[in-house]
Amino acid sequence: MMRECEDHGYFRDEYCPVCGEEGKFLMSDFEVEKLGRTMAGILRHGKYDLDMDEQGFVDMRDIVSVMKAKYPKMKWIRTHHIEAMAETDPKGRYQISGADVRATYGHTIEELNLRHPVDDIPETLYYPITEDKCEEVLNEGLFPTDRAMVHLSRTYKDAMKAGSVREDGDPIILAIDTAGCIDAGIEIGRAAKTVFLCDQVPSEFIYVADEEDGDDKGGDSTGEDEDL
Repeated sequence: MMRECEDHGYFRDEYCPVCGEEGKFLMSDFEVEKLGRTMAGILRHGKYDLDMDEQGFVDMRDIVSVMKAKYPKMKWIRTHHIEAMAETDPKGRYQISGADVRATYGHTIEELNLRHPVDDIPETLYYPITEDKCEEVLNEGLFPTDRAMVHLSRTYKDAMKAGSVREDGDPIILAIDTAGCIDAGIEIGRAAKTVFLCDQVPSEFIYVADEEDGDDKGGDSTGEDEDL
């Protein structure tokens, strides 16, 4: 559930993780999921055809309006509920800028020109692939498939989790030489805590990862996700 502490802001739990107070109720677990799925549909996939700038930002008031119109049981929704979703998301899926919000990754809208920070990029990132696609990628490189950009994971474990969500069975994990990519002029941006984006990865910068080497890279294992 979503609550708001008067002193410490929004949180997703029964009690504030800082002071232990119960705080003000905002949304149930069901309502958080409903809002999250609607935001993903709008911000990642252009659902309801709302006005969106080239950076993927949409006015939160427009999201509130369409939710009230489409879902009568959520007529209570306000912009601060969207702010709460963005500020408490554990994976950094959303970014607030003034009165606007955008998804940080997961887009299928090709017309966007997303800009993300390009500093502090790890020397190696990871990508999950199915066994039948592995040889093709090693020979031809990585290109976007069902999303507008290639999504890379911070750690081996992140990539394993992402691949397990999207495919049946354990994927093969590829390592990406990001230093080589950057030297070759390929821009890689930090989209979220564990997700990095680029337009493509040439085959010369891809190799099959070693699990022990991946573990040495550290980081958490929250991974990439589905549409939530």
